Amino acid sequence: MQRVTRATVSVGGHEVSHIAAGLMCLVGIAHDDTTDDVKWLAAKLVQMRIFDDENGVMNKSVLQVDGEIMLVSQFTLHASTRKGNRPSYIAAARPEHARPLYDEICDEVQHLSGKPVARGSFGDHMAIDMVNDGPVTIIIDSRQRE
Repeated sequence: MQRVTRATVSVGGHEVSHIAAGLMCLVGIAHDDTTDDVKWLAAKLVQMRIFDDENGVMNKSVLQVDGEIMLVSQFTLHASTRKGNRPSYIAAARPEHARPLYDEICDEVQHLSGKPVARGSFGDHMAIDMVNDGPVTIIIDSRQRE
């Protein structure tokens, strides 16, 4: 998840979605991810306190600052670089498993936030333009629920 002042997703030179200030999240879905992972992650995303309060301390969630949320599916987040110089994507879910879970997390975040969720274009080559605010970038993994 990245705190941004703005973000847009384009496919083939045409904008497909955009947000103003809020969260731009790259979502990697593993072959063994489930609905339980989706629900846990969605709750984390909307409740994570990474926005400044009146004292300049990161103490507010995207909900508390009335921010917008963008979710973009990105299988390359599951790249393994242990061997050689060519990444392996064996841990990434196949599209027939990933697509329903991606749609589910978008729907769950929308439900929890009460606001529309901007989306990437699943499976397409996308150009993402954003301004990372801070920069603030947080990695959240449903396998490491800390």
